[in-house]
Amino acid sequence: MRPTVPHAPLQVGLARSPADLAACQSLRHVAFFGRPGIDADGFDAGCLHLMIADAQGLAGTCRVALLPPGSDLQLTYTGQAYDLTPLAPHTAPMLEVGRFCTAPGAAIADVLRLAWGALAALVDVHGVGLMIGCSSFRGADPVGHRAALALLGAAHQGPAALRPGRRAVLTVPLTGAVPDRRAALAGLPPLLRSYLGLGGWVGDHAVIDRRMDTLHVFTALPVADVPPARARALRALAQTVTPLSRDGLSLAPVAHGA
Repeated sequence: MRPTVPHAPLQVGLARSPADLAACQSLRHVAFFGRPGIDADGFDAGCLHLMIADAQGLAGTCRVALLPPGSDLQLTYTGQAYDLTPLAPHTAPMLEVGRFCTAPGAAIADVLRLAWGALAALVDVHGVGLMIGCSSFRGADPVGHRAALALLGAAHQGPAALRPGRRAVLTVPLTGAVPDRRAALAGLPPLLRSYLGLGGWVGDHAVIDRRMDTLHVFTALPVADVPPARARALRALAQTVTPLSRDGLSLAPVAHGA
């Protein structure tokens, strides 16, 4: 496990080279599968890859895909598991966020905060109106997440007309009683809690992913619904982050090839 350094300065930027991309894919494999390897798929080439680093190296990463109005949403990573047809009429660009993870021992709250600041910069540059993606629970057995799923169903579902339909074979409805709200909140993954805290919402079901041993829910964040104070804080943070590359958070895609 990497050592945790309290208040270690974090840097943020975009992957610029094959080596950068490989570092992101390596961290993803360790985070998602618990062992060394490369987590890669055909969606990587069309994404920007955010890198957050501290003194020990890469502390967190995620990938983002800009979806202009009129994009075929079913061709996205999220569209593999969810029917995104209800979102098709959206007239502003969307940003799909995926594969968020942190290194073992990294300060998750700090990495998340900086990631949101960087994403805010991308949102503003592109005029993004909606952010979408999947938020995952560790462990594919829904029994262990029963309280958290019930809480999502009771308090955090999005508008019925916008909720994605089912495409995956193994799904679980977000239903049930919430006997202990505090325990249910504690069972939510940090990324999902941050989405909800910014005004995000979830769909009406969870998807069981046995290959990755996760349970995930569709997550949406309408940019206009971010509380004004939080929006100001994220934009201020976006202006103060230290870039990993001399180009900072410019929008060139990751380089591929030798």
